[in-house]
Amino acid sequence: MTYAFDELFGVANAFQTIAMAGRTDPAILADALTAHGVSADDPRVHHYRDAYFRHLAAQIPNAPAGSRYGVMPGVRPLLDALIARGDIGLALLTGNYEPSARMKLEHFDLWRYFRCGAFGDEAADRNGLFHTAVARIVDSGGPTVDPRKVVVIGDTPHDVAVATAAGARSVAVATGSYSVDALRGAGADVVFADLSDTSAVIAALMDASPPLAGDRQRPSDPQ
Repeated sequence: MTYAFDELFGVANAFQTIAMAGRTDPAILADALTAHGVSADDPRVHHYRDAYFRHLAAQIPNAPAGSRYGVMPGVRPLLDALIARGDIGLALLTGNYEPSARMKLEHFDLWRYFRCGAFGDEAADRNGLFHTAVARIVDSGGPTVDPRKVVVIGDTPHDVAVATAAGARSVAVATGSYSVDALRGAGADVVFADLSDTSAVIAALMDASPPLAGDRQRPSDPQ
């Protein structure tokens, strides 16, 4: 995103002071345009997405192994276990533009796990993506589900807020920019340090009891 902004508007490190984690790409771009005095009506803005996708495609292969840009602990075993079940449906809900979400996940061979999704292209307000994602599940042959039976998994307070606004449950994981305590403070029903304990995570996903006030962690984590 930084390279694309510099290319089009001549501003280096344009996102240095812009909050990004858990937000939609259009909202992030809008903040950067405002911060650097670029009008949203500037014709160059219309070229931003294509420039971003081009730079992203060039940069993804350069992500160092084992960095925060890789697959987080437990993610692949968890997805393998979930996709093998007949009682859980998987969908994406992300603030990324759809092409960039696909580019990122295909690079790590994760896109194939999700039959559908809702993306940042489709709503400026991230909370509005919840019902789009649920509708996409139905459109792709899945069942109509009560929001209370949906679990939003994410690593930011914004993900927790999506679940809260929809009346769904939230499982938060502290492998991003936010700590276990911060995610618990945001109101997550369940918080894990990471997703490496597949059985514990699945048990949390299948728990239909009332919210747990964010006080569950992996047994190995300090209480």
